[in-house]
Amino acid sequence: MPPSPDDSSESQPVTAIDLPDAQPAPDAPAEAAASVNWWHEVKSIALLILAVLAFHSFVAKPFYIPSESMMPVLLTGDRLVVSKFPYGWSYVSPSFHPLPFLKGRLFGRLPERGDIVIVSPQNRREDYIKRVIGLPGDIVEVRGGQVILNGVAVPQKVLKPMRIPVDGNAPCPPLQFPGARVTGRDGRDYCELPVRQEILPNGKTYVTIDMGPSALDWYGPVRVPADHVFLMGDNRDNSADSRAPLEKNGLGGPVPWEAIGGRAEFITFSLDGDSGWNPLSWLHAFRSGRAGNSLRPQSVAPVR
Repeated sequence: MPPSPDDSSESQPVTAIDLPDAQPAPDAPAEAAASVNWWHEVKSIALLILAVLAFHSFVAKPFYIPSESMMPVLLTGDRLVVSKFPYGWSYVSPSFHPLPFLKGRLFGRLPERGDIVIVSPQNRREDYIKRVIGLPGDIVEVRGGQVILNGVAVPQKVLKPMRIPVDGNAPCPPLQFPGARVTGRDGRDYCELPVRQEILPNGKTYVTIDMGPSALDWYGPVRVPADHVFLMGDNRDNSADSRAPLEKNGLGGPVPWEAIGGRAEFITFSLDGDSGWNPLSWLHAFRSGRAGNSLRPQSVAPVR
């Protein structure tokens, strides 16, 4: 009698497939690792770096305040944002200043009086931060610490002394601020500084520090050449600006507008310089009340 089709003894050879030898699953991770396209990964990282550099060069970049030249509006330890596009672009626009001096600006526009700008001195590959005081054609003079623009004294108003808390980044050095260190009712040390409100002809106003007679209190008169600007620091007795010669690390007079790298916009955060190696101390190093402060000058009715 022939065997039945569903006889289990005869169906064994049909169902016994050698599955273990046919499964490559254990080797899959090794094959995936071997197939990584390293050239693609390197290219992606390079493109990311180029994108960041392009953003810093043409849109905006962070900036660190290393000195007291723009006190009281800016303190050592402030971090801020500088926009690169308001005045167009020039040879100093790239983040690392790799180019030699090139005349002209792409989509160029002059700053306004009162703007805080980043500038690169003619003989140095670094950035300064100063305020625009004079524009092309202006006659600028300083007499006894007062700015004279086109023969007219820029109005000044004496304000109540300003107290700035003493910390690691604002130590109130006696050589720069003699007799300014005081102790408040809260037991904390402060730098008590004489300040004045200054109002430019376009109505832009800001506060300056003037500790008394200094070598920078007398300057000019000079006429600002075409395509140049005259810059000064708000800490008038301690600023290497257009009043100071190049050999003393100043700007050596009016600077070409090509040397302007951007406009200061706002403070992102500020550190007091008192933090140590312990990460727990970093939280206490942030100065309160400074993050988000605008650096654009306020406006009042123009002085005529």
